[in-house]
Amino acid sequence: MQTVDFAGITVDNVSLDEATAKVATFFSASEPKMIVTPNPEIIVASQQDEELKQIINSADLRVPDGISMVVVSKLLGRPIKERVSGIDLMLSLMDVCGKTGSKVFLLGGAPGVAQEAASKLVSRYQGLNIVGTYHGYFKNDGEAIDQIKVTKPDVLFVGLGAGQQERWLNRHLKEMNIHVSMVIGGSLDVISGRKKRAPQWIQALYIEWLYRLITEPGRWKRQLALPKFLYLTLFRHAQSNRASK
Repeated sequence: MQTVDFAGITVDNVSLDEATAKVATFFSASEPKMIVTPNPEIIVASQQDEELKQIINSADLRVPDGISMVVVSKLLGRPIKERVSGIDLMLSLMDVCGKTGSKVFLLGGAPGVAQEAASKLVSRYQGLNIVGTYHGYFKNDGEAIDQIKVTKPDVLFVGLGAGQQERWLNRHLKEMNIHVSMVIGGSLDVISGRKKRAPQWIQALYIEWLYRLITEPGRWKRQLALPKFLYLTLFRHAQSNRASK
């Protein structure tokens, strides 16, 4: 599988269909598999967090969750096939789980969010078996792990927020011994209906970041990661090229 490097973060160059097919092979793996969704924000954060960088780079699949990553990769001459957002991959996997009978657990969001998301998903995907849900506001890890273990899922989706969810999953991956585990950020909020995703035409224009900023003004500090990401990739790349000549 081809990869692309973004400021020290290795991303797999896969389409949504290829990522889905790859994860489907994990269902029969002997060792637990971890899927992460690096985007510009987490790439910037990882520059000051070596542990987070190592966790992402050691994951079994790292999909490019950011349209700016697609644009930058083309400018660098290492084009990524397409953006593979965490929520799109998650929904694609729900279809697979419904067809294979794989048991699913949803972890994350405020109390009630995961349960609402589960209801929407079960009504959308025929045969989908969501065996449990739990909110992301637990006081200790054991509280959540006990809820997960009792249901014995095949696939676990974890939405605890960027950075925290990767660390949590990496820390407990082997202990839970689940075939496939994936971080999903705020996907449960969107699926439950508590938050709206940008319309397709806005996504097609590559301005989903602007839609989110307008609808969630409190995100403005997080949006500062985008110019930092461009600096870390394009500007530093240009500097390196000039220095090598």
